[in-house]
Amino acid sequence: MLDHESVRQLRACAQALACGAREASAEAVVRRVFAVQAQDATAADLGIRARGLNITAGAIRAAYQDERSIVRNWYMRGTLHTIPSDDARWVLHLLAPRILATTSRRYQQLVLGEGLRQRADHLIRRVLAAHGPLTRPELTEHLATLGIPPDGQAPFHLIRHAALTGTLCHGPQRAGEATYVLLDDWLPTTGRFRWEGDAALAELARRYLAAHAPATLEDFGAWSGLPVTWARRAWKLLAERGAITEYGALTMLAGRVKELPASSDTPDVRMLPAYDNYLIGYCTREVSVPALHQARVWPGGGLIRPTVIANGLAIATWTRGSGSRSIQVDAFEPVPPQIEQGIDVEKEAVVGFLRPTA
Repeated sequence: MLDHESVRQLRACAQALACGAREASAEAVVRRVFAVQAQDATAADLGIRARGLNITAGAIRAAYQDERSIVRNWYMRGTLHTIPSDDARWVLHLLAPRILATTSRRYQQLVLGEGLRQRADHLIRRVLAAHGPLTRPELTEHLATLGIPPDGQAPFHLIRHAALTGTLCHGPQRAGEATYVLLDDWLPTTGRFRWEGDAALAELARRYLAAHAPATLEDFGAWSGLPVTWARRAWKLLAERGAITEYGALTMLAGRVKELPASSDTPDVRMLPAYDNYLIGYCTREVSVPALHQARVWPGGGLIRPTVIANGLAIATWTRGSGSRSIQVDAFEPVPPQIEQGIDVEKEAVVGFLRPTA
C-alpha cells in the first residue's frame, strides 16, 4: 500500500510539479502530461509555465501556431484541452462518438437536428477553406445564413460539433481571440490513426497513468469522460500486457514506484492556474488539498481557484492584481521562510510571464 505522502509525491512528480522536474519546452510539457485543461486559454498557458523551465508565453504561442506541435480542441469529457498534435486524430476518433451521443439531448433542446448539424458542418468546412482562420463571431455570422440565431448556445454547439466530427480545430490567435481552422489543413493527415479500437483505449489509459498515477480506474473514467465499463476494459488490456502494477485500489505503470525520488530539504513551490489538471484529474481531493481547506479551492459553482502547491500539497490560493502586475497569495496557514521564498520566486515568474511585451 502507498501512503498519502507517497501518492502525492508520485503524482506531482509525474506532472512535473515537484522533485525539481521541469520540461524545457511547451511541447515537452504537453507530451509529459498528455492533456492540459484549456477551457481558459491563459490558464492553460500558466499550467504549461508551471511545469516548464523558463517557458515564455511567446514560446507557447510558437508551439501552437508556428511549430503546430500542440493543439487546442474538445477532447476529454467534451471540454477544451491542449494535447500533442500527433495525438489529435486518434483521441478524437476514440472519444467523439460518445461525446456526440451524450450531447444529443442538448441538440434536441436547441432544435439542432441531424440534418441541420450536417449542413452546418458543410458550411463551416466551406467558409474556413475560403476565408479561414475565422473567429467564433465570424463563424456565427455564416451560420446565420442557415437560420441559426446568433444569440444563445446554438452557434457554439455547432462549432463544437464540427470539431468533434473532425472538421475544425483551434488555430492561431488574432488580437488575443481564438480562431478556428480546418483540422486537415492545420495538421496534415499522416494516414491511418496511430491507435484504433481497444489499442486506442489502452493507449489513452496508459497516457493517463503516465501523467497521473497512482490512480484508480474510476479516476481514469472521470478524467476521460468514458464509462466505468470502458475503464475496466482499459485496465484489463494493460494488465494483460503486464503494463500495470496495482497497490490496493491504486494502479501505476509497471516499475514506476521504483522511480520515487528521495525527498529534498528545499520545498518545490509552484503556482497552478485555475482548473489545473493536478486538481481535477481524480475523483477525490484529499491527497492534494487538505480537507480543512478544500472549500477555499472549490468554493462552489464549478469554480476551481488558482492554487499554490509545495511538494504537491496545496498551501494557498492566489489571484492576479490589476493589469497582471501583482499577485495576491492567500495562505491556508502561516508558511515557513523557505516556502515563502519559493512563493516570492513564483510570483515574480508569473508576473513576468503575464506582462505584455513591448
